[in-house]
Amino acid sequence: MYTLGINAAYHDSAACLVHDGRVIAAVEEERLTHIKHAKRPIPFSTYELPFHAIHYCLQAVGISLTDVHHIAYSYDPYLLLNRQQQDAALVLPLEPSAHEALPGWESVWEPLFVSSMINAPRHLAGGAPHHLQALFRGYRADGPTRWHFVEHHLAHAASAFLPSPFESAAILTLDGRGERATTSYSIGEGNVITRLAQVNMPHSLGLLYEDVTGYLGFLHSSDEYKVMALASFGQPRYLNDFREIIHVDDNGQYTIADVRLDECFGPPRRKGEPLEQRHYDIAHSLQLALEEAALKLVNWFYKATRIDRLCLAGGVALNCVMNARLRDRGPFKSIWVQPAAGDAGTALGAAMWIDVQQRSASARKFLMDHAFLGPAYSDDEIEQFLHWSKLPYRRAKDLATDVANLLAQDKVIGWFQGRMEFGPRALGARSILASPLRASMQARLNEIKDREDFRPVAPVVLEEEAENWFAKARKSPFMLFVYDVLPARAEQIPAVRHVDNTARIQTINRGQHPLYYDLLKAFQQRTGVPVLVNTSFNTRGEPIVCTPRDAIECYWSSPLDALAIGSFILEKPTEHDAVDESVRDA
Repeated sequence: MYTLGINAAYHDSAACLVHDGRVIAAVEEERLTHIKHAKRPIPFSTYELPFHAIHYCLQAVGISLTDVHHIAYSYDPYLLLNRQQQDAALVLPLEPSAHEALPGWESVWEPLFVSSMINAPRHLAGGAPHHLQALFRGYRADGPTRWHFVEHHLAHAASAFLPSPFESAAILTLDGRGERATTSYSIGEGNVITRLAQVNMPHSLGLLYEDVTGYLGFLHSSDEYKVMALASFGQPRYLNDFREIIHVDDNGQYTIADVRLDECFGPPRRKGEPLEQRHYDIAHSLQLALEEAALKLVNWFYKATRIDRLCLAGGVALNCVMNARLRDRGPFKSIWVQPAAGDAGTALGAAMWIDVQQRSASARKFLMDHAFLGPAYSDDEIEQFLHWSKLPYRRAKDLATDVANLLAQDKVIGWFQGRMEFGPRALGARSILASPLRASMQARLNEIKDREDFRPVAPVVLEEEAENWFAKARKSPFMLFVYDVLPARAEQIPAVRHVDNTARIQTINRGQHPLYYDLLKAFQQRTGVPVLVNTSFNTRGEPIVCTPRDAIECYWSSPLDALAIGSFILEKPTEHDAVDESVRDA
């Protein structure tokens, strides 16, 4: 039985294909369209389905949409109607922004938002781009494929629990919002998920963080990770202000006061304006307030369940500093976070949930111990493109050794290997790699990627070496927790040490990605350091590269020194080479 999961309601549109309990393929739409986050989360973009991501999932196993038995859409618009009428009529003013919201609606745009989702099956049947239509041909909105709307937070919870290593766990989801819920508490047992409690709109820790992101001059629903990085440079000068905004009760509920940020903190920063100390302090205070609130919530949750394993999902669960606070100071002994914790991951969660429901399955068949679920390209496909492009390249006899030599020479490498990652983190399939030995590497990488200078870069470390370099490090394959750099190691890996002495680590073992692991071992043999800088293979405003064309265009349009793509290496001439060439021409 094939089940296709779709996320398309807000942002980070994605698709996932599950076959009899096993996740076969998953990818975000942005990787295939070059549109960051696939689309902006506005009401009139709800109709946009991730056709390219769906096409990849079908193509990956050689089926068409008519071979899919169930489609799971990770949002239930009927929950916004407060009734289950299939023939409910909606009214939308010709100029919505000139009117007040109609009775029963949060926003004047909500009827359009809901209508677009309810009509998603029809759009899927008739709206595929022309060049993709072959795999969609014959699909009908009225069957036989069954369509399921899955409540948003249930999809998040399923994505956190069903592929986790736990047979039973408490499940916490924290995001901006679902249909009504913004935070939900569930219990997972086997393949059963039971909702214990939830916090509803308008109270949302995720939306508060989004609002402050916009106030600080960044793009909301996109740049929240920048605010997390900015926080390390600040002081808790405004912490009491945020404590007055966030009120956490002793029953897992909380409220967010309705305040104007400019009245609390002064004029908002505009994009491109200089960052002032108060901006750092606002970010720092917000981050601490989020961590305090989350810690209170998990303390209540543990008392309510007495389960010592916690699964996390929702966009707020991508806050690796908060995750570390819950790990170190919270009551749960083990925490597992969905690597695609944001909305993209709901495609996976919805598909897995409908799969187990329809099969009445009790046994698990899938453990998400890696995130390499996206497109891959063979050496033949890569070399064909290189040859067509008339680019100079060489086939490496020992790729790990050759690239380790380049890294030891302080060269910055584009690394394109195997199936790409599902989720926002580059984890060794579509990465930019560099040596961590010089502090200047962080600024160099930020310049290459055209990123803000306060942004840190993260390390990948051999799993068996992690605790020798990072305090109390555990297995952490998805870059979802920060750890302190051990004082004795700090001067050896300055490029990956953030201003607060932390690092968002990825651990790697050979079973997860043999070539990536071998590269770190080869670098360790040359330098004594089993750590590399690993940042995403993209430049500013672009999604992570997906195809060989993407990789080569990014490589040639940025100051990267070399590209390791499949078994092949491309290198740019050094300044010395350029001088030799000009002398020879003279």
